[in-house]
Amino acid sequence: MFAGLLSDLNGRLPYYVSDFTDAAHRKVLSSAFYLFFACLANAIAFGALSSVLTNGEIGTIEMLIATVIGGIVYALFSAQPITLLGGTGPIVIFTALLYQASDLLGVSFMGVYAWVGIWSGVFLLILSVTNASNWMRFFSRFTDDIFAALVSIIFIVEAVANLSVVLREPEQSPDVRALVVTLATGTLLIALFFNRAGSASRFQGTIFGKVSDFGPSIAIVAMGALAYALADIPVQGPVLPQSFETTTSGRPWLIPILDVPLWVILVTTFPAAFASVLLYLDQNITSRIINESGANLRKGRGYHLDLLLIGLLVLGFSFFGMPWIVAATVHSVNHLKGLSGMRSGRDGVKSYVIENRVSALAIHILIAGSIFLLDYVALIPLPVLLGLFVYMGYVSLRGNDFANRVMATLMSWMLRRPVGPAPVKLRTVHRYTVCQAGAFALLWVVKSSAIGILFPIFIALCVPFRILLGRWFSGEDLATLDDYDPTRPL
Repeated sequence: MFAGLLSDLNGRLPYYVSDFTDAAHRKVLSSAFYLFFACLANAIAFGALSSVLTNGEIGTIEMLIATVIGGIVYALFSAQPITLLGGTGPIVIFTALLYQASDLLGVSFMGVYAWVGIWSGVFLLILSVTNASNWMRFFSRFTDDIFAALVSIIFIVEAVANLSVVLREPEQSPDVRALVVTLATGTLLIALFFNRAGSASRFQGTIFGKVSDFGPSIAIVAMGALAYALADIPVQGPVLPQSFETTTSGRPWLIPILDVPLWVILVTTFPAAFASVLLYLDQNITSRIINESGANLRKGRGYHLDLLLIGLLVLGFSFFGMPWIVAATVHSVNHLKGLSGMRSGRDGVKSYVIENRVSALAIHILIAGSIFLLDYVALIPLPVLLGLFVYMGYVSLRGNDFANRVMATLMSWMLRRPVGPAPVKLRTVHRYTVCQAGAFALLWVVKSSAIGILFPIFIALCVPFRILLGRWFSGEDLATLDDYDPTRPL
């Protein structure tokens, strides 16, 4: 016990001061600015969804405050501060299932939610101190890429779906619809243009290359200015409460957890076990995606310490009926990409990452400030935020091996010829990709079905499925296509 935690602390503490002193870089500023909008939009979106699914019991204010507190605590004390916390779709859906079960049983939802969270927090603390994150060595890119692609596509699909809802509103005029499309696509295209231009070798070291780091921020400002210039065409902003001083429903902040029957306290251990698995996998898979991304990270990692923080946050938030937040895959991947770059030196061009705590800290301090300026936050055009969501989902997918192989496989079948060189036989690549796509499709179906509460179990089942692939693929081919190695240290 505690071996993993002590190892994480000993490995990360020597870099703590440099996490602040290394932050004097334009990439820290650019990442903080545009991810502030992204994380704020994420909190607003998932807060609004939670409010709908829980009949206003948990809403936007709770999600904003949880994001601020959790984000600041994590930025200051985590082992991998590049990882960003936030509300996630699976957690919100799980909360909705708890609400439905509470309503069916005729018991207080907030009491049930609080006790499920308390038990989950305790379970996560136990997992942390007993070195349970060591199980992540059995995971590999096979599962990581499926999970990351699933979350990225959910981002894109949900953004497009929300945009279509705005466009289909019967009272919308043609001018409003045209401006909505312009703002969303303009944000996406401007951000993509700077992203592509910034990665082009001919712009490295130039003014344009440096400005490209601020591409998403430039897109937000430009489209926001366009909406302001065309103020006579009303475009919807995010739906926000009038005040943060009270909860969404007006209930007291502190949940009376002892008012529920004893049997509820005991029975909630069962859904808490599922919630713990979901939180454990959400947190650790996202951390693995960052740590095993191939980026030039130098300051180590710390799965056990980070899981301990998540357990403490879930435990603390549950007493106040606030949402459980965990590592947000898309935001974390975009944070890593925003802090990454190429640098020319005597040994040629090398990649680098500005590993720091300041960017994550700044993001959540800005969100905290926005809580006091809700009237101004409501002026941000919703289509701009939706365009930013599509951009983030696309950028996350672009570096995903599974997504890239799916596209290459489809192109190969359509063109009836191989697309690009392959270190293994093309037929083998196709078979491996089809296996991965089957697992992806199953996760998508489970996520969207009545058994959505079992979603974390199906994610975990990807691990033994990957191990079974050894019966149908050679070890050499799997070593090329994946990074499965249960003997490696975390």
